[in-house]
Amino acid sequence: MVSNEQRRRQLAREKAERQQQRREAAQRKARRRNVVIATGLALVLAAGVTAAAAGALGGDGGKSDGGGPTEPAEQPTPTEKPEPSMTIDKKARYTMDLRTDRGDVAIAMDAAKTPHTVNSFQHLAAKGFFDDTTCHRLTTENIYVLQCGDPQGDGRGGPGYTLPDENLDGLGKPGADGRVTYPAGTVAMANRNAPHTAGSQFFLVYKDSKLPPAFTPFGKMDADGLKAVRAVAAAGVKGGKPDGAPQQAVTVEKAVVEKD
Repeated sequence: MVSNEQRRRQLAREKAERQQQRREAAQRKARRRNVVIATGLALVLAAGVTAAAAGALGGDGGKSDGGGPTEPAEQPTPTEKPEPSMTIDKKARYTMDLRTDRGDVAIAMDAAKTPHTVNSFQHLAAKGFFDDTTCHRLTTENIYVLQCGDPQGDGRGGPGYTLPDENLDGLGKPGADGRVTYPAGTVAMANRNAPHTAGSQFFLVYKDSKLPPAFTPFGKMDADGLKAVRAVAAAGVKGGKPDGAPQQAVTVEKAVVEKD
């Protein structure tokens, strides 16, 4: 027969065992929770690194805050209408004259190689689309460009339609890194880091830049224009960053496209 003392001791042992089991269960749950949290953080960090590496001339889309910008990109307004009807002479050459408060930039454009792009610029310029707009983005690391053509001035504006990619093999075959050199003086279309998504935003290359062959090269700046862009670049980006609004603000006062 079990005495009261023995029964008391047995109940105490059972209680202690239950408490130990609860502690162990709580510890296992905490370990699982920590593993989940650690895994989630790792995924977030990995995604952040990937996004930075694929940042746009990215503001016409994305921008990189960690290692400097890597690609031009834009985030134009959603497509609402088709591109303008073709009205240019596809066999001719055209010049776009950007009259800015930092000097004029004349851009020679080849309609034979980039007819959709040249036709769009003629259409938009005739409407005054680029007049009184700012060049909203300057990059000074990894790639060297001044980006313009956004009526909103924040990298998200566009004409309401998109253009097909053109002349992507015009700068030669990509190297082992999958990139080609966009030479200083080149003018090319920004996009949303996806095929056939160019709108109105474009970038002016002031120093040789390595990029994937995904941005329509449609023009070439004249010597005076390249000099003016380089002067803006020399002043740097606001806040001393490698990517952002230029310290020396640039306004396109008027854009005119004429057949040569």
